[in-house]
Amino acid sequence: MDKLWLKEYPPGIPAEIDPSQYASLKAMVEESLKRHARHEAYVLMGKALTYGELDTLSARFGAWLQQQGFAKGDRIAIMLPNLLQYPVAMFGALRAGLIVVNTNPLYTGDELRHQLLDSGATAIVILENFCHVLEKVVGDTQVRRVVVTGVGDLLGFPKGAIVNAVLRHVKKQVPAWKIDGAVRLRQILRDDSLSLQPVTLNGDDIAFLQYTGGTTGISKGAMLSHRNMVANSLQCRAWHQQVPIENATYIIALPLYHIFSLTANCLLSTLVGGRGILIPNPRDFGAFVKELIRHRPDVLYGVNTLFNALMNAPGFGKIDFSHLIATVGGGMAVQASVAERWQQLTGCPLSQGWGLTETSPVATVNKLKDTHFTGAVGLPLPSTEITVRDEAGEEVALEESGEICVRGPQVMCGYWRRDDETAKVMLPGGWLRTGDVGRMDMKGYVFLEDRKKDMITVSGFKVYPNEVEAVAVRHPGVFEAAAIGEPDERSGEVVSLYVVKKDASVTAEDITAFMRKSLTSYKVPRKIYFRNELPKTNVGKILRRALRDA
Repeated sequence: MDKLWLKEYPPGIPAEIDPSQYASLKAMVEESLKRHARHEAYVLMGKALTYGELDTLSARFGAWLQQQGFAKGDRIAIMLPNLLQYPVAMFGALRAGLIVVNTNPLYTGDELRHQLLDSGATAIVILENFCHVLEKVVGDTQVRRVVVTGVGDLLGFPKGAIVNAVLRHVKKQVPAWKIDGAVRLRQILRDDSLSLQPVTLNGDDIAFLQYTGGTTGISKGAMLSHRNMVANSLQCRAWHQQVPIENATYIIALPLYHIFSLTANCLLSTLVGGRGILIPNPRDFGAFVKELIRHRPDVLYGVNTLFNALMNAPGFGKIDFSHLIATVGGGMAVQASVAERWQQLTGCPLSQGWGLTETSPVATVNKLKDTHFTGAVGLPLPSTEITVRDEAGEEVALEESGEICVRGPQVMCGYWRRDDETAKVMLPGGWLRTGDVGRMDMKGYVFLEDRKKDMITVSGFKVYPNEVEAVAVRHPGVFEAAAIGEPDERSGEVVSLYVVKKDASVTAEDITAFMRKSLTSYKVPRKIYFRNELPKTNVGKILRRALRDA
């Protein structure tokens, strides 16, 4: 394969990385914890945790797991938002040789039961706010150890006690629960009598079961190996050589249990000694803006909806962005109007990247200093190959559309105990079928057109929802928009558009007339529905399937 994209690499970016640089993710993390011991690792509500403290606390938790009989390869679920407890528990579990099952704290009982049963998790670390959900299902699972923590448990005294008391008794955010044998994380971390025993791990060992596909059916656990995670961390560090990120301040608004934030905000930041400012609830834009004012950001990763909402939040103009060196959007298409306004207001380009859970997740990213937004999702990262293929699996010509396929050291090992599903996406030679439709231009830039499952077919013509949505949000009265296909007797499907207004006076007729100027007739929405908000995933990605099923 002619890796034409390498000619577009900025100076100093290597064509390849060496995943064998570290024997395992455990080795990479432990080396970083020691090397950056004096630097602040994470900050929550004014409380800082240094890398040295994180080293000590995670070792204590790992030692406790070993003392409880947990061994290499056992699965542990972690059901925490962005708190200091997350890196402590996650690193501790990895250092003890366990496989981490990242779990969304907002899961319903059914979703939680499925993930615990499917993964075979035998332990869980959970925020007490969600214990009432676990209480209902834990008896159906193999979980034999429940570790509970409160939001303020690592904030020190008296702040931590005050935060916990307010959440429990004033805001009533901790429903009553009872789980026999549950133990408090803070008690475990106070015990310095145990020592972490050596565990031998290699690149082929599984580090994470990262569940994906829940919006399209029963979720599957992507097996991400230590080699996968080390590779993607090194690939991201290599790409960020364009800007100085050593000891940079990362604003961590995306949840760390999500693969994008796990790699970019946690593992990459750990590798370079970054300082992570934890945002437990990015939907509370008042508190979010205050943190951005308090901690001048260097690096900010997010999704299109987050950037859009943040720019419209009161107080945004008071944030000092003079040190912002890297802003990357992923998870969903970054819209040109959002990228252009972000650069205008902050002075930093909003670079679009792309990947998926199965690629750990980053596969392509644009140059971090490019000031011209093209809509491309970027160039393949070092040691990453991209091809575009037709339905038969044959490679198509440049500029032609097809399914994007990826090969590289960050591509997952397969789906946990789902050989049938693995066979559907893995092609000979280590290629992963992503399910995303797109093309590659003559310079090697990848353009994403849409998910195959979201494609709309009108009288035999393909319509990409991203294209329709991008036009809709250019209307000054539109805040957010989502396009889906609806059944139609004459044309098979028609385009329907769900809109959140920015201007209360805007009408469906206004939007239709505006869109006719930019779209051919069959792409123009036949129906427009107005909503106060659109359904979103935990990271803010709009759920088109939820609109189709409504």
